[in-house]
Amino acid sequence: MTPDDIAGFFAKRSDLNLDDYIELDFDFECAGDPREAAAHLCSEQSTAQWRRVGFDEDFRPRFAAKVLELSAEPRPSGFSTAVECAVRGEVHACRVTIAHPHGNFGPKIPNLLSAVCGEGVFFSPGIPLIRLQDIRFPDAYLAAFEGPRFGIAGLRERLRAFDRPIFFGVIKPNIGLPAAPFAELGYQSWLGGLDIAKDDEMLADVDWCPLAERAAALGEACARAARETGEPKIYLANITDEVDRLAELHDVAVDAGAGALLINAMPVGLSAVRMLRKRARVPLIAHFPFIAAFSRLANYGIHSRVMTRLQRLAGFDVVIMPGFGPRMMTPEHEVMDCVRACLEPMGPIKPCLPVPGGSDSAATLEGVYRKVGSTDFGFVPGRGVFGHPMGPAAGAASIRQAWDAIASGIAVADHARTHPELAAALAAFGGR
Repeated sequence: MTPDDIAGFFAKRSDLNLDDYIELDFDFECAGDPREAAAHLCSEQSTAQWRRVGFDEDFRPRFAAKVLELSAEPRPSGFSTAVECAVRGEVHACRVTIAHPHGNFGPKIPNLLSAVCGEGVFFSPGIPLIRLQDIRFPDAYLAAFEGPRFGIAGLRERLRAFDRPIFFGVIKPNIGLPAAPFAELGYQSWLGGLDIAKDDEMLADVDWCPLAERAAALGEACARAARETGEPKIYLANITDEVDRLAELHDVAVDAGAGALLINAMPVGLSAVRMLRKRARVPLIAHFPFIAAFSRLANYGIHSRVMTRLQRLAGFDVVIMPGFGPRMMTPEHEVMDCVRACLEPMGPIKPCLPVPGGSDSAATLEGVYRKVGSTDFGFVPGRGVFGHPMGPAAGAASIRQAWDAIASGIAVADHARTHPELAAALAAFGGR
């Protein structure tokens, strides 16, 4: 690019109608001139060739992504990660904010993803290492999306659960049980105090535990537990499958008594979720398989909060995400970024419930609550309920007992002295 070519991909916010642009934050490492690298990044994701040979025209004013902010620091040691085919030259670590005109692709999630984190970004000249750190949408773009149908308020209303976290549990063993014993485990956990007992994200519609049979058994057990406890309960059925089966499996599960549906967001695809949201009669709950493949490395890929925002945009009412602690290998600040992406204002799009999870139990509930800073989160133990030494009912009771202590300002360990279920949970799981 010539200096004039490069300048055509830079702009000030005051020069743009920002309602027409999505804002993107990238960190990248480049070889060569950072300004030229940033201009290539804009060009490759928008109008890569902005005029035809022999024509006096320039498509950049309307169609080009534009650099709004750029900072660069030399890296004398070279790239932070070796890339075999990386271009050679003086290396800089850069941070850039780009305004991308959403009129290039419209309110279509596949086209949005193709533009802002597709070929043009990850094959941009001179930039072997790049990470999309954040994405922000103007209200004008958000107006074309429905977002969550129920959101946090709708889920709380269904459960009549206010001023506290929502208590989930992943039924364990997650793989191997036929419908009847699987349903019994769910039933026991509801009796103990869970709001939602869920299929594992890997438990699908399989011949040894068909969704129709499992949903019928869990639906009946859920209704029975609700009658006996006097509290609404939800069975969360996993309908992850081929896209052309989602509508069918929605009806199978919901008609049998499932009160919410789990979908593995990225394997199925966000556009499929947006399609299902138009049909859904119950809350849709996202799980995170495949997201770590994009987000784990600090200097490459896509920050998980971008995926969280997109899941909310697509219509998920709840987003289960990698949680706190070493089990999920996600930095605490990144977990909190994802929590905020569920809760913060997003134009007309309702907030969705964040559920940071991973090896949780009554022993970790207070830590999660203190980190999140409010009761607007879900808590999702697996073995912390279903591996409790006194059984699932006691495991669920230990979660509720821990919350009672927290809400009353009592030390959880002190409360355990008069609550054997909680005491057993702390003894079994407190070292994790």
